[in-house]
Amino acid sequence: MSATRAPRRRAGAVAALLLAIGAVALWGASRLTWVTVTSSDGLGEDRVTTLVGGTWAAALTPLALTLLAAVAASFAVRGWALRILAVLVAVVAVAAAVPAVGLLAGGADDATAARIAELPARAEVTSLTVAAGPAVLALAGAVAALAAAVQLWRTPRAEAGLSSKYDSPAARREATARRDTADESVTERTLWDALDAGEDPTVDVADDPAADRGGEGGADDSGTRRTGR
Repeated sequence: MSATRAPRRRAGAVAALLLAIGAVALWGASRLTWVTVTSSDGLGEDRVTTLVGGTWAAALTPLALTLLAAVAASFAVRGWALRILAVLVAVVAVAAAVPAVGLLAGGADDATAARIAELPARAEVTSLTVAAGPAVLALAGAVAALAAAVQLWRTPRAEAGLSSKYDSPAARREATARRDTADESVTERTLWDALDAGEDPTVDVADDPAADRGGEGGADDSGTRRTGR
């Protein structure tokens, strides 16, 4: 049991670390200047407007918060819910990468910059300065999030999630039955789970005299042979 839990815990820790890195990278990128717009309205001096990542790509901050929430969720869910979480994280990664790739590959155009900067209609964009660093940081965060999604997807579904101490009594009884069927080695955790399930882990069913009581031709505590009725 402990041999299978160790890889699962390592996988969960790696996924949580990657999610945290992705969230920090996206949040940092949302606070840095992506585009500097210089405009002129013909009435005065040129106007310089700086557009941070949270303005140029407004989804960066919500996506960073989503990755932070996924850190907690990665420890709380298991089974198919973990697969769904992996898909959602992958979608977040793609959504975060799109504006960064667009800016790095195609740059910024005057019309988009004027619209995002909310320039007046008479203003004309005279120059644009694109900062590649913040976009690269956002792209790195997206890559980290995508790697976390892959890690979550590869985490064993049966072993993912919180410790068994958070399971319901019915789930513990089912897990105990599975362990008995698989003839796994007894650990302290399995002993406690068996006690919680209302079973005596120190008594083997095959050797338990009480298992034969009440049946046809069973024996009571006095050793007297009983006949079925």
